[in-house]
Parts: sequence; C-alpha cells; structure tokens
Amino acid sequence: MQKVWVFILSVAGFQHLFSQETIRISAAEIEQKILDNNLQVKLAQKEAEVADAELLGTRSMYLPNVSASYTYSSTNNPLYAFGSKLNQERIRMMDFDPNSLNSPKSISNFATKLEIQQPIINMDAIYQKKAGEIKSEVLKIKTERTKEYVRFELKKAYMMLQMAYKMVETLENAEKTTIANKKVVDGYYKNGLIQKSEVLYMDVRLKEIENQIQYAQSNVKNASDYLFFLLDENDRNKVLKPTESLEYQENMVESNPALNINRKDLQAYQKSLQAYDWMIKSSRAKFLPKLNAFGSFEIYDNKIAQFDANGYLAGIQLSWNLFDGLKAKSEQQKYKSELSKAETEILQYQKQSQLELQKTARQAQDAENKVTLTKLAFEQSQEAYRIRKNRYDQGLEKSADLLTSETQMSQKELEHIQAIFDYNTTIEYYKFLRN
Repeated sequence: MQKVWVFILSVAGFQHLFSQETIRISAAEIEQKILDNNLQVKLAQKEAEVADAELLGTRSMYLPNVSASYTYSSTNNPLYAFGSKLNQERIRMMDFDPNSLNSPKSISNFATKLEIQQPIINMDAIYQKKAGEIKSEVLKIKTERTKEYVRFELKKAYMMLQMAYKMVETLENAEKTTIANKKVVDGYYKNGLIQKSEVLYMDVRLKEIENQIQYAQSNVKNASDYLFFLLDENDRNKVLKPTESLEYQENMVESNPALNINRKDLQAYQKSLQAYDWMIKSSRAKFLPKLNAFGSFEIYDNKIAQFDANGYLAGIQLSWNLFDGLKAKSEQQKYKSELSKAETEILQYQKQSQLELQKTARQAQDAENKVTLTKLAFEQSQEAYRIRKNRYDQGLEKSADLLTSETQMSQKELEHIQAIFDYNTTIEYYKFLRN
C-alpha cells in the first residue's frame, strides 16, 4: 500500500512539473526587453504625464478666455427696470415720467452675452510656466533613472534564477552521490559488515537532500515569478530557465571611486533647483504691471429667443497689485526656504551616494575574496571526500565519516555558488551607482 501511495504522489508531482511551460531566456534577451510595461517605470511615466498636463494649464497666460451665457430676469427695481428697457432699445418719452421711473411695472429681460478676456503681459504666469517646464524635465530624467534601476533589478533577478537552478543541479548531484553510497552501505549491512545505525545515517542524509532540493525548486519558481513581475508578463503555468549558467566574471573595481555628477538622479536634483528660482521670480513679478484686454457682445430683448437690441464693450486694462497683505512676500520667503532646504538635501544625497559607492566598491572586493576562499574550501572538501571515499572502499573509514565528508563537500559547493552570486550582484550594483 505504501508503494502505491509513493507511486501516486510521484505521478502527481510529474504532472505538476510538466503542466508548466519552461521558457528559455538569455541575459542578452533580458537586456533587449522594453521596460515600458514595468509597473515602477509606468508610475514614473505617469508622474511625468501629470507634470505635462499641469504645464498645459499655463497656456492660459496667452490664450483667450471665452464664455457665453443666456440669462432671463424679471424685475420692478427702478434702476434695473429702466436699464433693461434701455438695453432693449424700448425707451419712450412716457418712460421719463417720474411715476413710471419711481414705480415701474415688472419687466422681463432675456440677455445673450459673449465675453472674451485676453491676457497680454503677465510676468508672474510666464515665470510659473518656466518652473513647470523644469518640473516636467526633472520627472522625465527621473523616469530614465528608474529604467536604469529596473535594468539592474532585472540583471539581479536573472542571476538569482541562475543561482537557483545551479543549486538544484548541485543538490541533485549530491543526491546521486548519496544514493550510490547508500547502495554500498546497504550491501555491507546485508552482509553483516556494518550496523543498522550507519544505514539510518544514510537515510537521514538522503531525506535531508530531498528537502533541500524541494526548497531549491521553490526558489526557482520564486525567481522566475519575480522576473515575470519585473517584465509585467503573465506567469501562469510558466517558468523561466536561463540559457547560461551562473559563472564568476572578474571585473575591475576602483579602490576609491569618484561619484559621477552627471548621473541622472543627481542631474534631476540639480535641475529641480532651477524651478525654485523661477517660482521666486514669479512671486516677485506679482507686483509688476499686468496688461490684459477684454471685450463683450450683448443682445437683449423682452421676449424669449428674440434678439432685437445689441451692444458691445471692449477695452484694455493695465493694473498693479500695490499691496496684497504681504501674501507675495510670504510666498517668496517660503520658496527661498524650500530652495535652501533642497540644496541641503541634495548635498546630503550626494555625500550619501558617494559613501554608498565607496561601500559597494569595498563590498565587491570582499565578495571577490570570498569567491576565492570558497573555491579553495570547495576544492579542499572535494579532495577530502575523495580520500575518505577511497579509505571507505578499503574498509578503513566509517560510514558516518564518509557521510560527514560528503555533506561538507556539498555545503562548500553551495557556499561557493552563493559567493559568486553575491559578487556578481555587487558588481552590477556598483555599475549602477557609477552610471
């Protein structure tokens, strides 16, 4: 019955495995992927689109404002009644009678009005537009930097996928080695050459490797899902597999690297300072003269849908804001304080970026040393296992010692794989910081 259940579970596992489509992908293909579908990039692009939309609002400083209305009113107010009749061109001599002027009858008025307001010179709006243009440029630069970061995340995720597959391969090889050793141990036990405890040691080790393989296979799916997420692609019943294996690639790293001041995020921060300058100028310009034109065309009648009387009004207005309760002055002070704060934040960010770059350069050196160390440790464990295996075959070693040696060899190989991954990702992060 136990064998039946093992068979059923094995079939279920194979069905689940083969129900997933394995898609091969290379590092070069990752590089060529268009990142516009990435959600983080989309968010940055939407921020830039919002800034562009806000910038469209500044067109009001040179485009006219046109409005139309149709109004009905009824009044017996002496002033409004006489004015309505005058607009309707219905004034007669009898309307100047004092009794008619003081106590007019209710009069209906239907007014059609077309108004135009045309800005001519408004310096504060011009400076606001320039600030908006700077903000739009800053967010576009930020979007480009976001794409660079997502590129780094893609490379890191791809190497994570490589490491996951490499660990599965290593553990499967360890499983094969343990199974081969177990067959020998089982033979010795049947012949009465060893005790039952040594067989149990092998069973425990084999179970341990099976659990590690299961965990590593889960990491393969996790890494694959993360890559699909970064690319914003459907991962249903799909799993990615790298065409290249995880390999150590030596790179030169400066011991004391200098920060690239032309890095896009630093460019964006520096450029944002210009927006504050324009906003300060805009606040000051609120006290400069403003020149605007206006005009209206009006049609009046005492009956609906009748247009018997009309008139127009046109003019140009030059105006000054002499005192606004220190509102503009407070606004200037606010923008100056924000500018000073932004300059301090940029200086802090630059210094933090320099520290991060130097720290990453040291981490790359440490990671390189660890790759060398774990490689030597793995080679030593391989040799130690080879010697113990030979001695075990000659009956000079215990099964527990052989098992310990094999476990250590497998562990050292996994540590070496992890060290290569840490080094490669540190190098890619270093490149991202230097870009």
